[in-house]
Amino acid sequence: MSHNATPHARIATLDLLRLVAALAVVGFHYLFRGAAAEPYLAAGYPEAAPYAIYLYLGVNLFFLISGFVISASAEGRTWQRFAVARFARVYPGFVVCMLLTALVLAVAQTSLMPISARQVLANLVIFAPALGEPFVDGVYWSIVLELVFYGWVALAVAAGVFSRFKLELVTVWLLVCAANEFLLGSGALRLLFLTEYGPLFAGGILMHHVATRGRSAEALLLIAAAFLLSTHNMQIMQAWMIGHYGTAVPLAGLVAANVLMHAMLAAAILLARYVPSTPALIMLGGITYPLYLLHQHIGYVAINALAPAIGPWPAALATTAAMLLLSYAVWRFAERPGQRLALSVLQPLAERLTARLPFGLAGGTR
Repeated sequence: MSHNATPHARIATLDLLRLVAALAVVGFHYLFRGAAAEPYLAAGYPEAAPYAIYLYLGVNLFFLISGFVISASAEGRTWQRFAVARFARVYPGFVVCMLLTALVLAVAQTSLMPISARQVLANLVIFAPALGEPFVDGVYWSIVLELVFYGWVALAVAAGVFSRFKLELVTVWLLVCAANEFLLGSGALRLLFLTEYGPLFAGGILMHHVATRGRSAEALLLIAAAFLLSTHNMQIMQAWMIGHYGTAVPLAGLVAANVLMHAMLAAAILLARYVPSTPALIMLGGITYPLYLLHQHIGYVAINALAPAIGPWPAALATTAAMLLLSYAVWRFAERPGQRLALSVLQPLAERLTARLPFGLAGGTR
């Protein structure tokens, strides 16, 4: 990417990388998580589990990519346009996928995945645990972290400091992350400032900074710091998995995986100019969000229903194919129209409302 890269231009290689991350998480849930601890799947995949356990790191890759994409999305936008664009990107697809999952769980009536009307209503605001209800699907925890990240970026854009003082902001954020994870251990700070996964988001921001503004000693040093801190923080999930599943990815594997994830994002950035954004690639990138939201609990129900008749492996493959088709249908016929509707309604409304704010608050860029 050149120093004069066009803001908000779609990068096809990132669409492919998002698909890789989403399929990794699908593999983790079907081949390891489903039969581990409380068994969501009646039959597991013990021959694949030692390798599939690594695939949860697809979520880490998502966060790394998100830092890059959100940094690009915020450039040249007012905070209102940024916030509305993020809402339109996240919420319509979330609601459709959540309701589909709730419908399947209501029909299936499984004891490990109960569902209630109150739970569905709480999930409409995404932050369901804050209302005393569990997520309809466990993968939603990462959407909450994404929304917190978007909120901080929107505030920085509104204050006019995101583009002008990006390296300074990232420096402070990494210091807060390090202070909490090495010294304080506060759960509230971990959620508010994303101190566990913040170094991944920050790494993506920094890689976008280098891609668009060129290398500098400060930026490269911060990338190294973000990488080291994100590697250290992987041990938090490692400890949780040992306590919950009795096994986890070893430290050497975590280091290697983190190197690979950062290298994959760097390669996607460097190869972007050689891979044009075609309708097919846009579609592959588009289905990753509904695939991520839909695959877990619906997939468990489907595999349990199919496995007795066709066997565990054909059931997993058939379910994965069905999830891809369902994700395409949601993206094509629900998510995209929902995004267009949200943008057409909310963008003019946001502009009218913020026009009434005191001077200095209505704008977003400086």
